[in-house]
Amino acid sequence: MAKSDKIIVALDVPTKVAALDLVDQLREHISFFKIGLQLYTAEGPEIVCSVLSTGAKVWLDLKLHDIPNTVARAVESASNLGVHMLTIHLSGGSEMIRAATAARTNNISILGVTILTSATEQTLREIGITDRVDDQVLRLAKLGVEAGIDGVVASPHEIKVLRTEFTDKIKIVVQGIRPRWAEPDDQKRFMTPRQALEAGADYIGIGRPITTHPRPREAVTKILNEIES
Repeated sequence: MAKSDKIIVALDVPTKVAALDLVDQLREHISFFKIGLQLYTAEGPEIVCSVLSTGAKVWLDLKLHDIPNTVARAVESASNLGVHMLTIHLSGGSEMIRAATAARTNNISILGVTILTSATEQTLREIGITDRVDDQVLRLAKLGVEAGIDGVVASPHEIKVLRTEFTDKIKIVVQGIRPRWAEPDDQKRFMTPRQALEAGADYIGIGRPITTHPRPREAVTKILNEIES
């Protein structure tokens, strides 16, 4: 797989027009795009269909977390849209996870979100979790794998422990990616694109360093050069 095929650009923009403009600018290098809560809430399933119609792949990052039946029906809907990956929160528990994996069709991959990359151990303490971040990530990942997920979403700092535990049995998709020239913003556990890929990530999600850059295509080129340098 080419390095550019491992980059998923997050379409963290408010409108369909802005999203499709980004896709148009970046399709020469990027084949995979992430649609998250902001864009999906604004534009609905239509934006998914529009991005898919360009020939690109779509990761629908809704981080589903609800009662098992509701999550299962949402997975069915996402499968019918034709998206390639969909996220659920592993903290929803094994019954919810199994409902999600049982409902998938059309080769959709169910990714389990472990701990958000903006979270720290202080964040975990606030919600009553006393474990270290690494330990909680691994616990949730094991729960998800036992319930049939296809991959996990984590920060790049957990790649090593996840690869050691699961080898190549699951996909590891990481967020919290910041090129050397970008600000970390609200990311607490981040790495550069090259560091994350060398650590063993299957895919890296990158948003603001590209979407807020005055010339997004140039940002992608800089990232690819940084990876290859």
